[in-house]
Amino acid sequence: MKAALVFSGSGPLVILTSHASFTDPMLLEKLAAKGIHKFIAYEVPVEIARQRYGNHFQVVMRDLREADDLRVLDFNGERAFRLFHIAELGAPIMHEASGQAG
Repeated sequence: MKAALVFSGSGPLVILTSHASFTDPMLLEKLAAKGIHKFIAYEVPVEIARQRYGNHFQVVMRDLREADDLRVLDFNGERAFRLFHIAELGAPIMHEASGQAG
């Protein structure tokens, strides 16, 4: 399981995924289906996300099934950004679908 703080055009959000990489084509398809075609993501340790979100994390994890490998843990960008220290974030992972600039 991986967690990431994702910055997209609509603001920060926190996602959980069972994909091995945040650039996995299947994950990118799922993000695109949610309207996220361009983003900068920072992996965050799953244990830190679990601690910060408490019971809400457990509820979201219970809903994560093998066929449903992407969950949004937090849609509230202000809270998502506030809950993680910059030092806790991994290296930036940038993605922009072709044809999205301009």
